[in-house]
Amino acid sequence: MDAVYTHPQALFETKTHYCPGCTHGIAHRILAEAIDELELNERAIFVAPVGCSVFSYQYFNLDGCEAAHGRAPAMATGIKRVQPENIVVTYQGDGDLVSIGAAEIMHAAARGENITVIFVNNAIYGMTGGQMAPTSLPGQRTTSSRNGRDVQATGFPIRMSEMLATLDGAAYIARRSLHDPANIRKAKKAIMTALKTQINGLGFSMVELLSSCPTNWGLAPLDALHWIQDAMIPVYPLGDYKVAPEVKALEA
Repeated sequence: MDAVYTHPQALFETKTHYCPGCTHGIAHRILAEAIDELELNERAIFVAPVGCSVFSYQYFNLDGCEAAHGRAPAMATGIKRVQPENIVVTYQGDGDLVSIGAAEIMHAAARGENITVIFVNNAIYGMTGGQMAPTSLPGQRTTSSRNGRDVQATGFPIRMSEMLATLDGAAYIARRSLHDPANIRKAKKAIMTALKTQINGLGFSMVELLSSCPTNWGLAPLDALHWIQDAMIPVYPLGDYKVAPEVKALEA
């Protein structure tokens, strides 16, 4: 009998530390599959900063390094410039990328750094106790916004994909979701496109993934998936936000 579902070479066989129902594991899986299918295992360098992604080295069977909180794009820039033949990928959460790392991600995109960013957006600080993040929704309750996010006091959610898409250095910017099989397949396809963008030297690429955090949202795993669809997607619409003509040609 032919195997139709196997363990990706780009992932170690290990037990997960993520909370039940967390979709970080799905993000890991589809990124690893994309790396395997593009035969990048010996070329990829993985950069993970502080956050739920900090233990990525326990999962990805790739060369990699840890960056300070928010600084993964800066470290990835240095690695890519010194080792341009390698494929450099950062894996970042919203508390990391949109808050303390906002300057790093924007300037990396503005410079057109030829790196790929996987941006996991679960609208909360997942690792440090469920505090409000720059991506938290209006009215969303967190440990630091007990009565719900008050936009008059703390501002509105930051839509990073839309912002980065305005920069000339960005070649491919897309937002996908991990809440059901159809959208997971679309997410993997977007990651493949982002990696191909880097392989062909076309510039900065980022795939934002809407992800669940059942523990900090206070929801059952299945309810958390429904919350992505019902609450997050209206605020963070799915789609391609920047596809340079050269990137479109890759898919032709």
